[in-house]
Amino acid sequence: MRRLSFVLLAAAACSDGTGSSARPCTASGFAVTLAVGQYASIDPAPDSGCTVFPANGAIGAEYLIVPQITSGTAGQSLAFRLTGDTIHPATIGPANTASAERHPLTPGEAFHTFLRRGDERAWRDRAPLGPALGAPLPSPESATFVYGEQKTFKVCSNLTCSAFSNVTATARAVKPKVVIFVDNAAPAPPSGLDSTALDSLGTLFETRLYATDTLAFGRESDIDANGAVLVLMTAVVNRLVTNAQCQQSGFVAGFFYGADLLPPGPTNPGSNNGEIFYSLVADPAGTHSCVHSTTQVQRIVPVTFIHEFQHMISFNQHVLVRGGNGEVLWLNEGFSHFAEELGGRTYASGTPEFSRFVIGNLFNAYQYLDSTGKHFLLPTEGIGSLAERGAAWLFVRYVVDRFAGDTTVASWNALTRQLVQTSSTGAANIAAVTGQSFQTVVSRWALANWVSDLPAFVAPTELTYDSWKFRTTYASLNAQDATNFPKAFPLTPTTSNGRLTDFSGTLRSGSGIYHRATQGSNAPGFTLRFTTSGGGLINPTLVPRLNVIRIQ
Repeated sequence: MRRLSFVLLAAAACSDGTGSSARPCTASGFAVTLAVGQYASIDPAPDSGCTVFPANGAIGAEYLIVPQITSGTAGQSLAFRLTGDTIHPATIGPANTASAERHPLTPGEAFHTFLRRGDERAWRDRAPLGPALGAPLPSPESATFVYGEQKTFKVCSNLTCSAFSNVTATARAVKPKVVIFVDNAAPAPPSGLDSTALDSLGTLFETRLYATDTLAFGRESDIDANGAVLVLMTAVVNRLVTNAQCQQSGFVAGFFYGADLLPPGPTNPGSNNGEIFYSLVADPAGTHSCVHSTTQVQRIVPVTFIHEFQHMISFNQHVLVRGGNGEVLWLNEGFSHFAEELGGRTYASGTPEFSRFVIGNLFNAYQYLDSTGKHFLLPTEGIGSLAERGAAWLFVRYVVDRFAGDTTVASWNALTRQLVQTSSTGAANIAAVTGQSFQTVVSRWALANWVSDLPAFVAPTELTYDSWKFRTTYASLNAQDATNFPKAFPLTPTTSNGRLTDFSGTLRSGSGIYHRATQGSNAPGFTLRFTTSGGGLINPTLVPRLNVIRIQ
């Protein structure tokens, strides 16, 4: 697992569906007449993919062009071509339709994908909901546990939860809403966490992380009626990957198993019938897998807890309370990464603690912005790559910034509770809460990724992030570590004279590809034609859009 640590600046600052051939562009195409700062999201269908830009005056012009798929359906792709000044019939050669560089999932990513796919539907098929689970249960005022008591748990012992280990653990930190149990077989202090460290973790979970998640997303279930979320720290989690796998591709820091919230039985043998977060243990000798120091565990487990606890809350709100399906994976993951950011914001911006919670999101988002043409916003391969999880965080961050009542955390929380406490999922959920179509929201998000805090440019409010000045933040990270953040800003559109535009690639659900089209002073008008890679009309079910904003 890549761990990055920086002191950040304050954060205020399907197929392509090829149809009939498109006609050549003429002056009768869709006319774009934009002042600086104005934008349009153009459906290519009515004018055979043709967009016409007017002749220019004495001052030159620059347009940001972002072709995009906006249907809200996961996993769609389109091999496309965008060509400038195409006013006569022409044979268009094959486009660059190279597939995304989708690396195999690491063991940890594959396990997380398995768990979240289960949340979406599979656990319900394994253990159908009973009538008692269709409504929230009352919680007692405090946990019914005492320090030092023992409890036995069943824990997934492989990455598909097809086998379980029985773990006897002892309560080592007891708080009103969070109780930490430690596997009796875990390394003892000083190799393992001592009572002071465990009590400190318990206080952190209780006062910052539990409170942050429940305010932002709603309450977890309480199917075991004990009023507490249990944290089980066990070496079984360490052993989910081998030492070699850990060294090569990372490890599982912790997880939430949705089937725990459904009744145990022959088809659901691993259910503990309660709210549990599973964590690895400190293991400085590397007895169970690779080495994990006490300091490392104290730093990474809280970030994992706040991420996984959102999944627990989401499962309760979507499945148990409302009897629906779990939130779709890409958006569920976006909310959990947003939860990490919220955890960081309980500390002062610029502190090491703040950075510890947000640096992973910034790294993932960098990977996405650096190569948007290779990644989905709405993947079908589980939770997506790290870059795609970065896209999901950016999208949720943008939605919260634009549709919350104001810039306070309280207003952010009011919006995210609406997004989680619902039976709607995915694109339909976004549309229902924002009151705007998904294609409108996602196309504006695509433009915001470039124009928000663009120097010497005043972006329309609806195309901005309020909570981050990403150019400032990434410039700081680049100065601190050019290895992990090699550019001062990762999103770098290609550039050409408008009439000489000729680029191609593959669009993936929700993501756009960025290009700057320039026009010299007193230059004639030009056309852009947005088609399939072979020059055909784009299947309208993809809801293709050519997003354009005039920069100068």
